[in-house]
Amino acid sequence: MKRPSNDQYFMEMAHLVSKRSTCLRRKVGAVIVIDKRVLTTGYNGAPKGLPHCEETGCLREQLQVPSGERHELCRGVHAEQNAIIQAAVFGVSVKGATIYITNYPCSVCVKMLLNAGISEIVYDEEYKDDLAIELLSQSDILVRNFKLK
Repeated sequence: MKRPSNDQYFMEMAHLVSKRSTCLRRKVGAVIVIDKRVLTTGYNGAPKGLPHCEETGCLREQLQVPSGERHELCRGVHAEQNAIIQAAVFGVSVKGATIYITNYPCSVCVKMLLNAGISEIVYDEEYKDDLAIELLSQSDILVRNFKLK
């Protein structure tokens, strides 16, 4: 039996977390880790206590908004945002942590990750957001692509 690497272990966790997502368009999971220990997790979906998109429908889909555009029209909270929020709710600092995400982050999440003090982003699948790429290129955050096999 081959032991998984840390990247494989945490990315598989992010994919497992994404299975809780209630988004109709894209299921995303995130795991924030420091010193090889999980701090928080998050997946994308409606705000706590509100009806899920499965019940209300997807406004972005109804308006035929292309992927990567008009994030403000989505009623969902992104996986990265939920992971940061969970840390805040429980008083856990994420400064200097690594976040494992099933998809490259959008520009809104990148701004939050920058301000939260995340030091590394490890993602599996691509997500086209030119502003996110530009912001990260101007930052000190290490960004790595790790593909699950």
